[in-house]
Amino acid sequence: MKKLHIIKAGTTYASTVQALGDFDDWIAAAVACSGLPVAVVDVFAGAPLPSPEACCGVLVSGSHAMVTDNLPWSVAIEAWIPSLIESATPFLGICYGHQLLGRALGGQVGYNPLGREIGTVLVSLTEDGLSDMLFRGVGATFHAHTIHEQSVLELPQGAVALARNPHDPVHAFRAGSCAWGVQFHPEYTVPVMKEYIAAEGEHRSGELLGQVRETPEARQVLTNFASIARLHF
Repeated sequence: MKKLHIIKAGTTYASTVQALGDFDDWIAAAVACSGLPVAVVDVFAGAPLPSPEACCGVLVSGSHAMVTDNLPWSVAIEAWIPSLIESATPFLGICYGHQLLGRALGGQVGYNPLGREIGTVLVSLTEDGLSDMLFRGVGATFHAHTIHEQSVLELPQGAVALARNPHDPVHAFRAGSCAWGVQFHPEYTVPVMKEYIAAEGEHRSGELLGQVRETPEARQVLTNFASIARLHF
């Protein structure tokens, strides 16, 4: 039986895991309404990657690592992604996963020249994003939770930018017909975002905490992706 596979590319802070769960928990909760069987693959702990034939869809989580560190488990995911694209397996990379998709297909990933982006921010869809199935039901401008230092600095050839903001011109993109990356975190809740702001010791923490709000439109991205994966079940 095919499953919706969540590729766990790291783990959050121990205190956050204890209080709120981990990356895979947040993603699984957001796609639970699909009714699809979900499998978590903890590559960070050495679990093998599934074959494309076993996947009705794949989500790659965020991570505290950096793509440019070229860690062995990360390089393995990067090398595996093209096989998913070739088999037309629906793919969604979140933050770290977004960057891995970009680099796996020939784009450039590195430190964002504007530095770290953290907190609840506004993201706007491009003209292509407005008509993309991943963003069905999402407004032209929406709030999203984010924390990242690296970005997709140059898109892979043929990829289409779907969302942007002043900090990051590639907050989302599509490659081919069924592979997407989003730099923001559609799986984050308000408590998770607040935990990250506090844990990072951000000097603007008071201001940033005051700006944290619910992000239902960003979360809709995960619901939409689960619907796409269901078509391949």
